[in-house]
Amino acid sequence: MFVALGCAPKAADEEVEAGTSDARYQIVCTVGMITDIVRNVAGEHAEVEGLIGEGVDPHLYKPTRSDVVKLRVADVVFYNGLLLEGKMTDVLVRVASTGKPVRAVTEAILKDSDYLLDKDDGSEYTDPHVWMDVSAWAKAVPVVAETLAAYDPENAATYRANAVAYAAKLEALDAYAKAVMATIPETQRVLVTAHDAFRYLGRAYSIEVRGIQGISTESEAGVRDLEGLVDFIVEQQIPAVFVETSVADKNVRALVEGAKARGHEVVIGGSLFSDAMGQAGTYEGTYIGMIDHNVTTIVNSLGGQAVGFKQDALN
Repeated sequence: MFVALGCAPKAADEEVEAGTSDARYQIVCTVGMITDIVRNVAGEHAEVEGLIGEGVDPHLYKPTRSDVVKLRVADVVFYNGLLLEGKMTDVLVRVASTGKPVRAVTEAILKDSDYLLDKDDGSEYTDPHVWMDVSAWAKAVPVVAETLAAYDPENAATYRANAVAYAAKLEALDAYAKAVMATIPETQRVLVTAHDAFRYLGRAYSIEVRGIQGISTESEAGVRDLEGLVDFIVEQQIPAVFVETSVADKNVRALVEGAKARGHEVVIGGSLFSDAMGQAGTYEGTYIGMIDHNVTTIVNSLGGQAVGFKQDALN
């Protein structure tokens, strides 16, 4: 399900004063992956703030009074859509009703009706974790650029140039992910994680994905789910499973213990970023760093070879 909250650009005689004032205008984003795109596109022309930070699960996040105030006073708001921010939807609708630009960055992705994956719970909703496929997430960049260009036309050329430069980096990151994922031995190309947030990554980079919980972390894994996944790990001799930074690791550790009781040693290959990026101010606290960390960790833990996109880019 998708809720369109955007409003039409202002007419020329109603243009916001952001383009003619020395003061930077305010942009508020929901999750970090969007915040990072917007910062790269907006550059020095706007103050960009994200609401949902490191290690926080957006599926369960409830907006605070402070969040509501920030959304109301912001000049532009960006969110993911596809009900990722389910508990914030009502607030976003109210903010959009005031006439300010409130944009879902997945608008362009939705134009390809065959791209989106359904949730695995039998509902009519779709999997919102599209940022796991770099080539798809890159489609959010021009959405941001054109929204800012309409809001602040004086700096439109800068936003579009910044978008082109950032998209080129994402294209290189996507190529890196495809190349190193291909080095994982075919029999070990299975990613087992805490919840089903990596299906777009699996489809984009040709690796099977198994999650203990469903797409939303509001669902709990049952005993049968765990036992079935232990059976799969033992039968396929999977060498590593992965925890996530924004999801409790108890179920993944139960898989490790269950496999051990069956005579198969499986290790925790590392901690992956799923619904949130790393700590602000670090490489992993950027979208590129998040994906680089995930891909490189997965590849090396499953028997492939990856030196890291950051290091590779510097050579």
